[in-house]
Amino acid sequence: MLMFPDMLRKVAASDRLRVAHIGLGGMGNAHMKWFAAIPEVEIVALCDVDQLHLDSTMKTLDTLRPGHKAQAYRDFRHILDRKDIDAISCATPDHWHSQVATLAFKAGKDVYCEKPLSHDVRGGQEMLKNLNRYDRVFQLGTQIHAGDNYHRVVELVRSGILGKVHTVRLWKSGFPPDFGPAAYQPAPKNLDWDMWLGPAPLSEYDPQRCHFNWRYFSDYGGGVFGDFWSHIADVAFWALQPKGLKSINARGEQNTGISNVQRWIDVDYEYQDLNIFWTSQAPNVPGAASRGNIGAYFEGEKGTLICDYNTHEVRIGGELMLDLTKVPITVERSPGHQQNFVNAVKSRTQPESNLEYARKLTLPMHLGLISYKVGRKLEWSENREKFKGDREANSLLSIEKRKEWDLA
Repeated sequence: MLMFPDMLRKVAASDRLRVAHIGLGGMGNAHMKWFAAIPEVEIVALCDVDQLHLDSTMKTLDTLRPGHKAQAYRDFRHILDRKDIDAISCATPDHWHSQVATLAFKAGKDVYCEKPLSHDVRGGQEMLKNLNRYDRVFQLGTQIHAGDNYHRVVELVRSGILGKVHTVRLWKSGFPPDFGPAAYQPAPKNLDWDMWLGPAPLSEYDPQRCHFNWRYFSDYGGGVFGDFWSHIADVAFWALQPKGLKSINARGEQNTGISNVQRWIDVDYEYQDLNIFWTSQAPNVPGAASRGNIGAYFEGEKGTLICDYNTHEVRIGGELMLDLTKVPITVERSPGHQQNFVNAVKSRTQPESNLEYARKLTLPMHLGLISYKVGRKLEWSENREKFKGDREANSLLSIEKRKEWDLA
């Protein structure tokens, strides 16, 4: 259930966390419902550049929280001006993430933001700098991170039962849609198209570029790869905390129709003592074919572990291990991804999917996309966060913003 009226009455007003939601599409509505189910949260504002989204979400909130006093906004900057708001959730398209979060930090707000962290490397750097400068709290919206399965995989990998892990294979199959030719037309009156574009290049309105489908256009998102990297790479980065990235080598094929992201992409990452391979099809390893369209496979000196969002299997010496109770519980379980954020805001600590961790997780995805764009293997300097001897690739670490929408 999403309503807890008895519990809500027991939470003193002084103990409430006042939250505003920015971006009210599919994930934005999920955010709102999740936070509405937390007794100590008071939803005080909703914001979207599409009036239809705003009206629909307000009706949903009316049902979940009768008598609420949330106000509606079309421009998120009015929310940041309010001194009575403690935190925001951001579920805008990717190209808005870093500016919304950075401006929120500067306004004294804590932030729960959808993945991926940012649309370019520079955006993530700015977010971390301002989080630390303004002493804010941040949670990346990798909701699967909170589940017991990922916690258990991390325990198993760290326990040493697999031996030293030398290779990780990550995959997500599935192609972006073929939208065919452009269908440019006047933007509907309910949508502020100029602000929806924001820092992205100016473009005529095409409904195929907008709600949900934006992820299949490189001006706003990173395709299937950018959409799912943070979810499945999360378990590997959490378990192994890879260091010493040396090189990135991507190859792929451009999508068809007006979508300009990659139809498929494979990326090889060479770390110090670890190789990570991303593929757009399941690898030829035991258990991968039965795991559906997404998964992670850890290869160690003694054994292997394969997992998806909800399940995992361990093989030692090629034999499936069913009883692993000898590996103790060592990772504290989550109270729930959104509750973890609320608790962190109140205690002024950082939650599990904090910004420092989220930036390390997201960075390789950006570098893979850059290697794909320039069409060659790239050498990386981890200390300088720059490519070695490649001016073109380095120029892509930061995406130029439209001047009038370069707000942060």
